[in-house]
Parts: sequence; structure tokens; C-alpha cells
Amino acid sequence: MYDLIIRNATIVDGTGRPSFDGDVAISDGKIAKVGAVDGEAKREIDAQGKLLAPGWVDVHSHMDGQATWDPLCSPAANHGITTLIMGNCGVGFAPCASNDEAHDRLIAVMEDVEDIPGSALHEGVKWNWESFPEYLDAVEAFPRAIDVGAQVPHCAVRTYVMGDRGRKNEVATAEDVSQMADIVKEGIQAGALGFTTSRTELHTTREEIAMPGTYADEDELLGIGNAIGELGGKGIYGVVSDFNDWEKEMDWMKRLSLQNKCQINFVLFFREEEDWPRVLKQLAYVREANAEGARLIPHVGARPVNILLSWDGTVNPFSFHSNYAALSIMSHEERLAELRKPEVRTAILAEDDPLMGDDFMDTIIAGWDKLYELGDPPNYEPSAEDSIAARAAQAGVPPRQYCYDAMMKNDGKNVIYFPCFGYSAGDLSRQVALLEDDTTVLSLADTGAHCGVLCDASVPTQMLSYFVRDRKRGHRFSVEQAVKMQTFDTARCVGLEDRGTIEAGMKADLNLIDFDELQVEAPEIIFDLPAGGRRLFQGARGYLATIVNGEVIMENGEYTGATPGKLIRGAQPMTA
Repeated sequence: MYDLIIRNATIVDGTGRPSFDGDVAISDGKIAKVGAVDGEAKREIDAQGKLLAPGWVDVHSHMDGQATWDPLCSPAANHGITTLIMGNCGVGFAPCASNDEAHDRLIAVMEDVEDIPGSALHEGVKWNWESFPEYLDAVEAFPRAIDVGAQVPHCAVRTYVMGDRGRKNEVATAEDVSQMADIVKEGIQAGALGFTTSRTELHTTREEIAMPGTYADEDELLGIGNAIGELGGKGIYGVVSDFNDWEKEMDWMKRLSLQNKCQINFVLFFREEEDWPRVLKQLAYVREANAEGARLIPHVGARPVNILLSWDGTVNPFSFHSNYAALSIMSHEERLAELRKPEVRTAILAEDDPLMGDDFMDTIIAGWDKLYELGDPPNYEPSAEDSIAARAAQAGVPPRQYCYDAMMKNDGKNVIYFPCFGYSAGDLSRQVALLEDDTTVLSLADTGAHCGVLCDASVPTQMLSYFVRDRKRGHRFSVEQAVKMQTFDTARCVGLEDRGTIEAGMKADLNLIDFDELQVEAPEIIFDLPAGGRRLFQGARGYLATIVNGEVIMENGEYTGATPGKLIRGAQPMTA
């Protein structure tokens, strides 16, 4: 007898092959049979007219803290994510010396760089580890609904080895590099999927200092990479870099890959339209390097880099108005009561926009032609006529007035959308082109991070509901393409060959979906992190069941209480 049979489903198996109708039988956490299944099961699900796909694999998250207290890694499980990889961008919580000062430093970096409330991390993270292997043990011991994998973060390693010298980005000595390499090797041997580092000045601390490791020289970068080579290429090297000299950056990554026979996953940044020729050159470089034997994989997003502006979020267009300052520290209820007062509204709107002379910040404050109501369902591909400026002109009111009133909708929870990088063409054509490139992998959801301005864990749902079904402004993907992008492709790029397809012998991680009803819901600020910490949450409709290791963890949008999830220790080979 099987544990579970899903019958009469339209199966999109993750390989890219055409979908087909059939049954899927599950036993002992694995797919036992696909096709026409005879026999009985402890439970059967009739999936007539519904899509059955592998569980989504999210390879870019910052759940390093939340994974130690939240079994769902919410909102990951709400969007059908069954495997989640953390430790990206060089930030994380291990190794770490066993004292409050060391703990505070890593929390401060995570708070400053990834916008995760420090209060939540201080209360939620238990620090029952010092070394990276001990961190893995702590993650493994916590009951969870989905699978998680971890990577060794450069910031934590550098701080652990070099102390203040590491924090201040001083040059590492040969002994420093040797110690860091040993820690990385130890972490990978214990089950880390790889190592990550950040080389972007966007990642700065509250002291206006680039996070540790940002300016590491090649001796340090390659020296740590040699640890992977000493393990026979076991482990992935992850890089976030937006340095202007991109060819120099790609050259050291290529050499590292060739010398150590390892894979380099790197974030491919795209900002403005004039940047697009560089992106094409970088993709061409990747193809040439890979033809020479390197393994370079660009990671790209399905959305522009965006900031969601709201009264309860980290920032909104009125955050810097003097008449708003007192409201910024109020609770939602108190703030909303004040904002509803005519005299408060009049006073805020009467102020001149407090421009700062910085293009990015000034766009948030008064870039009305680049700000949009996100709406419900959310529209991540607005046109020029959807801008605050255009809608205000149509309504015959000043843009700041229109924006204020728009944010007051939905009990003051309405969200303004600012696609800050990668939307200069005014549509998602560049994201589509990047996703279609045969060298790239869908990534960059930042699940668990940027809690006051972002919720891109919803991308898997958007991929099917929008890019497959609803998009009217350009090319749509087939459902087979969209599923493969976030199952087979993402799993393989982090060394997981035991999942990502619906085939006999594979892990039974599945999503049963009502495709017609699938929809991303509007994001809203909630306060459910430890210590009442704030975060943007975005739900989904249309997931009938999400299954991990053969057990149903989410059913019709509700958590079942099941905890079949596991810590992934190292690359996972395909099972027979």
C-alpha cells in the first residue's frame, strides 16, 4: 500500500517536457510511480483538472535566523516553496564567538544589510552554537515543514577570524586566509552547500562601513576558494558583485572555477537601460568561460529590484516631511488615526518635498512618474499611465495628494510600488530576456529579508499566474518552462539532484495547484516576528496542497502542522 496517491492530475514534471495526465504514487517520502497507478493508498487525492508540479526550490534566501524558530519559513511555504537555501550574500550567524558582543555584531550586519528587525533576531536566535557545524546541528534539531540548506557566509567567517580588522575591511594576512579557508572547509565537510561573499557597496552597516569581506583581495578570495578545490570541487562559491570593473571580477571568478573545478553562482545585476549592453557582454563572457571548462552561473530575478512603500513600512514618500516625523514612531492604529485627521493631512501635504539631492531617495520622496499603486492583485508590470503622476493628472490633483489618499486605502495598508533597478524600459522585457538566456538561473527572492520594503518570496506564484497565464504586455512562458525554471534548474544549480522533477525515485516534494485560481495576494505589513517584529507578508491563492517528503504540509492555504522538513547536508545525488 502506498502512503499517498494523487490521481488524474495534469502533471508538469519539471523536466521541460510537455505536461501529461496521470497519477503519482508516494511511499516513504519518495515518488514510487508516475503514470497509471494501480493499488491503494492510505490517502488519495483526486486532482482532476489541477496541475501537479514539483515543489519550488528557492536558492536565494536570508532565513538564517528565522529557520531556527519558524517551521514554515513563512512566507516560503505559503508560495509552494519546499526547499530553501540560506547563507547568501556573505551574511549569516556562524561561525560566531560565544559572547554577546559577537552576537550583536552579526545581528547588526543582518539588520543593516538585509533589513531584518534586530529585536526579532535578538529574541528569536538562541545562539546554541559557535562553529558552523554546530549551527547546522542547531538548524537540524528544530522541527520544520520544509527542507533548508545553508552556505558558509564570508562576513561571519572574516569577523570570527580577524575581529575588528575584519569588520574594518583591512587586508587579510596569509594566516588569516588560511584560518578562513579551514573554517569554510570544515563547514562544507559538515554539510554546507558552499560559501558566499558580497562585493557590493549597497551592503553597508549603520556606521556607513561596507560589510566585512566587501573589498577582500584576490589572495583572500582565491585562498578561500582553494578550500573547495582541496575537497575535490565539493561545494559552490557564491558571489554578489556590482563593482564597475566587471571584467576583472569575472576574470578572478573564472580562474577560481577552473583552478578548483568548482561552480560559481553569481548575481547578475541590471540597473538602468544604459547598463543593458554590459549585461549582454557579461552573458557572452559566461558562455565563453564555460566553453573553456569553467562553471559560471548567473543568478537573475523575475522582478526588478523594488521597494514597497507604505505607512507601516521602512520608508514612504512622506517619511522625511517634518510634519510626519512624530507619526513615524506610532503604532499602526495611532498613526492611522492621525493621518485621517484633515488638519494632519493638510499640514503634511502643504510641505515642500524635502529633496536630498540623491536620485534614489528623491525618487522615493517625489519621483511620481516612477511610483505606482501596487494594487490587488498586485501589478508588477505597470505602464506609464499607471504612475502616480499620470493618475494624479487624470484626477486633477497634485501627485503628493493622490499618493497620500492612495496609501490611505484598505485601512491604511495600501502599498506604493517603486521598481528601482531594472525597470528603466518601463516593462519586464529585460527580466524575460534574462530568464530566457540558457546560462541563467531564476533567483534573488531574498526570502526572509528586507522585511520593511520587499516580499519577493511570492515570485514562484507570480511566475505561473502572471508570466504564464495573465501577462498582456509581451512574451509569456509555457507552464512547462516556468515550472522547470524554479524546480529542476534551481535544484541543480545548488547540487540537489534528488528533487525538482516528478519521476520515480525522486523526493516527493510537490505542489497541487488550481491554475485558474492561482494568484499573488496584496502584500501587507504584519507584526508576527519575535518581539513583535515587523515584516511584509504576501499570501497566495490557488495552492490546494504542498507536499514535502511525502507529507502534506499546506492544504488549501492552511498549515497542517506536519514537520517532515529536513536540513540538507551537502550536495544530494539522484536517487535510484
